[in-house]
Amino acid sequence: MKLKITSLLLLLAFTAACKTDRNSSPVDDNNPVTEAMYFPPLSGNDWQTKSISSLNWNAGKVQDLLDYLQLKNTKSFMILQNGKIVMENYFDGHTATSPWYWASAGKTLTSTVTGIAAQEGYININNKVSTYIGNGWTSAPLAKENLITCKNLLTMTSGLDDTLGDDVSPANLKYKADAGTRWAYHNVFVKLQDVVSQATGKTWDDYFSTRLKNKIGMSGSWILADNNVVYWSTTRSMARFGLLALNNGNWDGATIINPTFFQEATNSSQTINNSYGYLWWLNGKTSYHLPQSQFEFPGSLIPSAPKDMYCALGKNDQKIYVVPSKKLVVIRMGNAADNANAALSDFDDVLWQKINAVIN
Repeated sequence: MKLKITSLLLLLAFTAACKTDRNSSPVDDNNPVTEAMYFPPLSGNDWQTKSISSLNWNAGKVQDLLDYLQLKNTKSFMILQNGKIVMENYFDGHTATSPWYWASAGKTLTSTVTGIAAQEGYININNKVSTYIGNGWTSAPLAKENLITCKNLLTMTSGLDDTLGDDVSPANLKYKADAGTRWAYHNVFVKLQDVVSQATGKTWDDYFSTRLKNKIGMSGSWILADNNVVYWSTTRSMARFGLLALNNGNWDGATIINPTFFQEATNSSQTINNSYGYLWWLNGKTSYHLPQSQFEFPGSLIPSAPKDMYCALGKNDQKIYVVPSKKLVVIRMGNAADNANAALSDFDDVLWQKINAVIN
């Protein structure tokens, strides 16, 4: 009888232990716990970091990457992985508090704020531009001007002559082809800022600041330079925007821009240049066009970069690279790596070869 009681107690103890094990959360080697995306605080300088060794990256190739960046006139360089800083380097007297210009990389700011205005019901991107800023904003015949929608400005398919420089006064915006039939890199996209301002009843800077800049903790300002209004900020502010882009318009649980719009913005927006979205450049497509050219180049925009990458590219090699598959944001600011360029250069492909040597 005593033996039976002892056996029963052992059985009950074993059963209880099994229940405890099942109710606990053991680590499954085949399904490791996913690290939550990190977002830095909206104010202050705190930003969590992550070591290269913790990612099993190749630390022996880091110096080669840094040497190349310095050789190519870089001012600043950052890599975020899952929101945390893995690399942050400054060159040639540039510091974490030094502002630098975004150039055409800032087009993506305009795209994003246009999307915000759309989600708030102020505009419809399929409406003609003149709905918001009136007739006569170009010198094209009225029937041709009325073909141009806000979406045409987002996709660089306005049909206006791109050979006349950056001046966007009506006299300089001349008809070349029907809207939607020709892709051409053109400064006329900036008219979207007028559209947003007129539709919302706010200045562009005010609407930009309240709806985007302040909500993700960016610093910086729009500065008039010749015929362009160019955004200037610190490298970390550019990285904040890149982190928003990595998360499809979400910032730490808050929807800054509708993810549906952002998905449209970072996918092929028309059939002429498959490598262009809504003012975003897209990698991994079968062909691409370049600024000031009507030639279609075969292959991927940046062959050595991940195929799912989308990017903001600015004059003289200002870069925001976003790679969802690797949860990466890569920032480069500085002078032109080689010769002056409008957006893309050979530097992009070689830089990604150097980055790949570190991260793969």
